Amino acid sequence: MERYGTPMEAEVLTLLWSLSVSMYPLGGLLGSLMVAPLVNKLGRKGTLLFNNIFSIVPAIMMGVSETVRSYEVIITARVLVGICAGLSSNVVPMYLGELSPKNLRGAIGIIPQLFITIGILSAQVLGIRNILGNSTGWPIMLGLTGLPALVELLLLPLFPESPRYLLIQRGDHTTARKALQRLRGWEDVDEELSEMRLENQSEKEEGQLSVVSLLSQSSLRWQLTSVIILNMGQQLSGVNAIYYYADSIYASAGVQENHIQFVTVGTGAVNVFMTIAAVFIVEAAGRRRLLLIGFGICCAACVILTIALKFQDAVSWMPYVSIACVIIYVMGHAIGPSPIPYVVTMEMFRQSSRPAAFMVAGSVHWLCNFTVGLVFPFLERGLGPYSFIIFSVICLATLIYIWMVVQETKNKTFLEVSQMFTKKNRVEIKQPYGDTPLKGSGM
Repeated sequence: MERYGTPMEAEVLTLLWSLSVSMYPLGGLLGSLMVAPLVNKLGRKGTLLFNNIFSIVPAIMMGVSETVRSYEVIITARVLVGICAGLSSNVVPMYLGELSPKNLRGAIGIIPQLFITIGILSAQVLGIRNILGNSTGWPIMLGLTGLPALVELLLLPLFPESPRYLLIQRGDHTTARKALQRLRGWEDVDEELSEMRLENQSEKEEGQLSVVSLLSQSSLRWQLTSVIILNMGQQLSGVNAIYYYADSIYASAGVQENHIQFVTVGTGAVNVFMTIAAVFIVEAAGRRRLLLIGFGICCAACVILTIALKFQDAVSWMPYVSIACVIIYVMGHAIGPSPIPYVVTMEMFRQSSRPAAFMVAGSVHWLCNFTVGLVFPFLERGLGPYSFIIFSVICLATLIYIWMVVQETKNKTFLEVSQMFTKKNRVEIKQPYGDTPLKGSGM
């Protein structure tokens, strides 16, 4: 109105809203496509430092967007912050996984997802109408997204580069040893370094794999298929649809409109709590078990939610069943489908193929995210509550695949995990020391 002197037409407003929403996963896809070139050139730590550009610049742009009265600024900023998310969602698990000892790799690998859930909860709290969720506060809330990047710029330089990157990809044995000693807090790291050298020698002939060469590697066929299925299952399991439906479900249960935002915050808190639980149980329960339990819970919750939504007008207590289904679904997704695919992607690939694998996994993740955002409003309009049956089928199909194909990777070296897939891939991994069994307590 203030920019053009007349109110914006409803169709144009809807288009601009759709563009703003869809630009984020599109940016995520672009960021994922940048993963392999950047981590191979700049290293894991260097890529994360570089990535802060894509957080700080759009935060400033969104913060001043109302002042300059430009929706183009917001749309452009959404693309840039999407690139940041696409890079960080892949490089952070890779970096932490390569730093971690194998007995803690799963727990540390879930930490990024934990901070994502904390970020979502923080946004839900700040988005309360009495705080920043109003006409004057939203530019401030969007501008605050640059603060974590500033903290990372200050603190990350104090941490070492990935020892695996330094030793295997850079050939810098001295710096790799020093980095590993800093991380472990003791001088004797020979056993872990030996395991890294063993991995390096076993894949020397391959070099750094591109995405094209990764797709043609018969020794990685089932690992790559598993990572693609897990990332598709994660995004197509209905998690975004659940959050889309949540407000109307709460309203149908009698929650007052002004109080729905507080219930939404409560759901976010449940998400954080269950992700914390996953951190503590992943090493004991294992990755495979948490994936099976998580997708099983999500499948059942979607089926029961469909029934509850269908009969909520006829049966007085059905809306409360719907609320329970939403909460149970969030709990199930938080312990398995949300955090574990990143951990499994990290563990299924060795150093030469890991960057390309994360590039493929991230691209699938963001493409599916974009697809759900684009298609679900039409599904909801055409099928109503029955749209959740589609999500339940996807959850069930993913669960069956995990049961039949995905093997447990906890407390194993990367070379041992690769060896586990040799039978399915019908290949043998070359062992540099003849018939010496693959072993090592390293990372």
